[in-house]
Amino acid sequence: MFRAIVTLLILTSIFVWSYIFFREPFELYLSYVVYALLFPFFFMRYGVPKRPIYLFIPILIAGITYSAVGLNEASQFWKVFIGFFSSTLFFHYVIQLYNFDIKLLFRYYMKTSVIISLIGLFQLISYTVGFSLGYDYGWIFNKWSYTSGGLGIRVNAIFSEPSYYAAVLVPAFFVSIYNLSTRSPVFISKRQSILIGITYLLTFSSVGIAGVFLVILLLLLNFGFVRYAIVFIPLLIFSSQYAYEKVPEFRDRYDGTIEIFTTHNYKSYDIHGSSFVLYNNYHVALENFKRNPLFGTGLGSHPTAFDKYSLTNLSGAVDIDFNKMDANSMLLRLMSETGIYGLAVFIMLLVKCWIFKPRAKSREHWIISNALACIILLYLLRQGHYFLNGFPFFLWMFFYLAKDNADELEHEGKVTEVQEAAPGTVPSVVSG
Repeated sequence: MFRAIVTLLILTSIFVWSYIFFREPFELYLSYVVYALLFPFFFMRYGVPKRPIYLFIPILIAGITYSAVGLNEASQFWKVFIGFFSSTLFFHYVIQLYNFDIKLLFRYYMKTSVIISLIGLFQLISYTVGFSLGYDYGWIFNKWSYTSGGLGIRVNAIFSEPSYYAAVLVPAFFVSIYNLSTRSPVFISKRQSILIGITYLLTFSSVGIAGVFLVILLLLLNFGFVRYAIVFIPLLIFSSQYAYEKVPEFRDRYDGTIEIFTTHNYKSYDIHGSSFVLYNNYHVALENFKRNPLFGTGLGSHPTAFDKYSLTNLSGAVDIDFNKMDANSMLLRLMSETGIYGLAVFIMLLVKCWIFKPRAKSREHWIISNALACIILLYLLRQGHYFLNGFPFFLWMFFYLAKDNADELEHEGKVTEVQEAAPGTVPSVVSG
């Protein structure tokens, strides 16, 4: 019973970010309450793990230093640092609690994704029949908004907006598309895979469309371009054309982004607002990175850099300062706030821990790894919040899954060596 309650609390801390208890002096999310409830238990059982500490020591020193010299605000640094570090530490404890069984934790994630997809389907049906309490969840969540578009409503279920739905459920979408392209599904049934696939598309989110392209590309890389190109490439072409022609938001963002990054004409009022926001934050992050390349200017410092380098300071620029706090992209925020150090950590994580099919110990290993790579890449591209929806949880799963895969391959290699050395015998390492 205790284990079930803890599991429910952990899943809540990942998926429920659309409710806050108060806004000042900071936004107290339900997830923070879960952290506070479980941290004492984790501390007593596991002490302080080394990996999160080692990762954050350079960030702590840099943040304090840059706050002291005026490149960052101390209050902003401590707010972001405490939140990011606490979340990273918390989810490392979660991995420890389940004995580093990433497959089990991923199954919990997939089951929850099915439930959320059912809520999303119910949301659409409720809108179709005019049942407002069934599609507008503002009466439950106080940081949630109804979004029109698509089939009248864009599915976001319990998430505050469709883009968050698309980002957090992209690993489940990857598994679903895999299941629908093979005879033997994994983690969930084909019927559940269809449910996740349909509701994911019903977000009509540009992040979701990017997720579709990413999933198809990674499946091609793992299955083999030559063998499966005849299936996936037409699907990729069709989905991109459909998105461009039928989803105005995606078309406007795509055209606007291409235009501003090729012409650098930040004074044009024809550019889609979100395209200017992305370009402006790119400009700010790049200028800040040029001046402070090693460690950026510290966590939480992008708003300070924004005030200095934003194109909105120039005459004739589009007067939009959205995403000033999070840079509209984690890649840009890392560049601005953590410099080479933060970028290197993520690059090393992806390069060293990404498991492709040829070097996977099992089918589950490469499927989970590529599913998690999808959410990491989407966050780097379009989600600037370091720990929204339990992002560190997915990072730790990605890391420890690779470690488990390497350990199993090493163990298998040792078993093979023993068998070759003494053919016809049963090695003790196997019988044990």
